[in-house]
Amino acid sequence: MTAPSTTPAPLHLVLGEEELLVERAVRAVLDSVRLADPAAELTRARVSEVTPAELAEMVSPSLFSEGRVIVLDAAQEIANELADAVLSHAADPADGIVLVVVHSGGGRSKAAKSLPAGLREAGATVTECRKITRAADREAFVRGEVRAAGGRIEAAAVTALIESVGSDLRELASAASQLVADSGGSVDERAVRRYHRGRADVSGFEVAEKAVAGDRAAALESLRWAQQIGVAHVLLADALAAEVRRVAVAAGGRPARELQSELRVPEWKVDKIRKQARGWSSAGIAEAMRVVARVNAEVKGAAADADYAVERAVLDVVAARGRR
Repeated sequence: MTAPSTTPAPLHLVLGEEELLVERAVRAVLDSVRLADPAAELTRARVSEVTPAELAEMVSPSLFSEGRVIVLDAAQEIANELADAVLSHAADPADGIVLVVVHSGGGRSKAAKSLPAGLREAGATVTECRKITRAADREAFVRGEVRAAGGRIEAAAVTALIESVGSDLRELASAASQLVADSGGSVDERAVRRYHRGRADVSGFEVAEKAVAGDRAAALESLRWAQQIGVAHVLLADALAAEVRRVAVAAGGRPARELQSELRVPEWKVDKIRKQARGWSSAGIAEAMRVVARVNAEVKGAAADADYAVERAVLDVVAARGRR
């Protein structure tokens, strides 16, 4: 059975700076074209490397009616003459030619800044690829990646994955699909922690969470692992300081919504932090704050042995939790 014949849109604007989303948008256009014409050729170049004459040749109809996809990258750098040529083609696209213009949304020249609007007016199909900066959007991206891989993920696991991998979308996408494959489709926080146990930032948060919870044995075990794989002392100190600060903020008995806003964490994380804070006294928190301030200075050069300084800080935080 053959795929149904479709006529791909001749003009596309991929707008934004999120590299993974840009690459996916370009790939989606190419896949769509090749669904209709498997032999369609791809030509890709930065606008700074293309002259108006070369563009005219690229977008000229083929004698043999061969399909072509022309991708112009970094269109925010486009020169006036080439911008005019692009808009001229957009006004009357040739049969069999699909033009994809990749533009960051910025630009210094007037032509570069006005090009997206001109392409929109010409009827371009627009794909927005704005940078993902908000925590909620990054969490939504992770959930979408897991769904696309055929799995489901708990709220706690979403945050754990972002904490372990960071904000890079390529790494988040790769980790999400791998976790779905390894967990049988259902991803929980334990699966994330287990899979990313060797990552520096996860190890830092693991150590800090165990210390703040007062679990001496588990905190030392996580610390030994972190030291063995070479986790930076600064990362460990920063993670410890972050967890102590969260407990200090939550210990005041403020409303959950207010805590969520100040700590910038999901609702489920607020509940977890409040539970941790219940085991702390004001004296213990004050002592823990002094400990993390001390280790911050020590790992930045004040201590002769940074490994020992971090270990002492972890033990002191554990001890501070039991202070009354």
